[in-house]
Amino acid sequence: MPIVGVAGNDLFYTVSRRAGPAAVLIHGAGGSRLLWPAALRRLSGHTVYALDLPGHGRSTGAARERIEGYAADLLGFLDAMRLHQAVLIGHSMGGAIAMATALAAGERVTGLVLAGTAARLRVAPAVLEGLAGDFESTARLIAEWAWGSGADPAIVARGSSEMRQAGPQVLLSDFRACDRFDVRDRVPEIAAPALVISGSDDRLVPARFGQWLAEQLPRARFLLFEGAGHMVVMERPLETARAIQQWSGSERIPV
Repeated sequence: MPIVGVAGNDLFYTVSRRAGPAAVLIHGAGGSRLLWPAALRRLSGHTVYALDLPGHGRSTGAARERIEGYAADLLGFLDAMRLHQAVLIGHSMGGAIAMATALAAGERVTGLVLAGTAARLRVAPAVLEGLAGDFESTARLIAEWAWGSGADPAIVARGSSEMRQAGPQVLLSDFRACDRFDVRDRVPEIAAPALVISGSDDRLVPARFGQWLAEQLPRARFLLFEGAGHMVVMERPLETARAIQQWSGSERIPV
């Protein structure tokens, strides 16, 4: 069973070992490694690690209430796995964690794939209040808003189930961490090349925020998937995998 100790917690992960340097998949709020599609978990030419953050999936510990706490966990994971550098592939909150890691230890990050995310992840107060007072209804509403209209119903059901299984405390902590995240004034400090991916129908983190992020990053490309929602990489896994391969090749990123 692949478990590694980080900061007193047992972090569960899976790894697809192939010829090529490391990439780490970082899931979003209330998620786990299980939401990553096979096309990304087995990305050609990569050794891909899919991690359960503390308090999520099969990892122990408590969910963090600040993105910087998760970034410290991620750096601890890299140390424990003896990975000096890696490409960080983050979705939503995972993208925020990837950016925070790049700001804290830029020399460890060879590239960033930032999907369905932004430099500021504001959460409506009604959502935070709802998670604390009426978890089931609020979680159901978040799940309904997370997917594009053309998403596979089976994938939508799995994502909704994953969020409910995370439970109210984990989801509330994650959304508080997102709400406190704001690196808009520091984005130009991120030197690593980046691929920013948004869905045109994202109702949680609208595509214009992804485009702004790409414009502010020193070395970034912006990719918009028409008709996709917030869960863009899960809705369009094959297209996402191809886009990452093309981007990494053109940028000569060692992944």
